[in-house]
Amino acid sequence: MYLPTHFKETRSEKLHALMREYPFATVIAQGEGGVCANHLPLELAGDAQLHGHVARGNELAKLDGAEVLVIFRGPDGYVSPNWYPSKQETHREVPTWNYAVVHVHGCLRVIHDAAWLRALLERLTDRHEAGQPEPWHVSDAPEDHVEKMLKAIAGLEIDIDRIEGKFKLSQNHPAANRAGVIAGLAERAGRGDGALAELMSQQDIPHQEKGKS
Repeated sequence: MYLPTHFKETRSEKLHALMREYPFATVIAQGEGGVCANHLPLELAGDAQLHGHVARGNELAKLDGAEVLVIFRGPDGYVSPNWYPSKQETHREVPTWNYAVVHVHGCLRVIHDAAWLRALLERLTDRHEAGQPEPWHVSDAPEDHVEKMLKAIAGLEIDIDRIEGKFKLSQNHPAANRAGVIAGLAERAGRGDGALAELMSQQDIPHQEKGKS
């Protein structure tokens, strides 16, 4: 991943927060037929592993021991040069795209243990059902149905080797331009604009000269 210094995020708390807030990830691996990409929710377990599951027919279920790249994608959005106060002064600004992504490199282990799988499903379900008026639990389904479903899936455990974060949030612009982008996103209020504006407002940015994106 192209990673200019301005946009490099190394703080584990920031990286982990994005991974937890946007758990639907892309898992890329070298399969028998070439490079394959699969999309699934993953759980960050501590700071050393990712846990998830796929159907037993999924190619990932046959790649025990494979090296994988996992991509977590946070909010993103188009940035208009009209939002920069400096554009009004010099007109030397162009459009860009702001975004935040985390790349996780690791080794895949495929798990078929029913108890491990059930515990994972219970954690994932309880987490994502937490906001429902009447949260659904795995135990709400008939036990024979749960057992049948468990036999149809395989667990994925990914040992994390390294993490790269790219938070491209206008850090290469002066404070007035960053404030203009946040205001522009808030006014546009499109898909993900609010989350992107909030992430920008939370970013600690040291004083630095304008660079390239």
